[in-house]
Amino acid sequence: VELVESGGGLVQAGGSLRLSCAASGFTLDYYGIGWFRQAPGKEREAVSCISSTDGSTYYADSVKDRFTVSRDNAKNTLYLQMDSLKPEDTAVYYCATVDPMCAMGLESIPNYWGQGTQVTVSS
Repeated sequence: VELVESGGGLVQAGGSLRLSCAASGFTLDYYGIGWFRQAPGKEREAVSCISSTDGSTYYADSVKDRFTVSRDNAKNTLYLQMDSLKPEDTAVYYCATVDPMCAMGLESIPNYWGQGTQVTVSS
């Protein structure tokens, strides 16, 4: 069971990045997926959650209307489209499996984690 994030990098404020979360060894169809981030010296923050049952999505207030989560089950991959990036979005971003319904929204408990991808937004 493995999750691999990619797509991070350095971008100027106002720019965009799309993160990918690819699964191997299991099928994402049956899992909700949470995106999390952790900035240096700060606690890990839940950013979004997307269910596998009805596609319901949840976003932290700090990213709402700027980030969009989607899934492509045929590719066994999740995406996090990040637009209008701000310096405060700088962090290591992780994806993790959660319950299929994201039953607890952003409080859904993560299970399997990816290794993370660095996102740096310059001002």
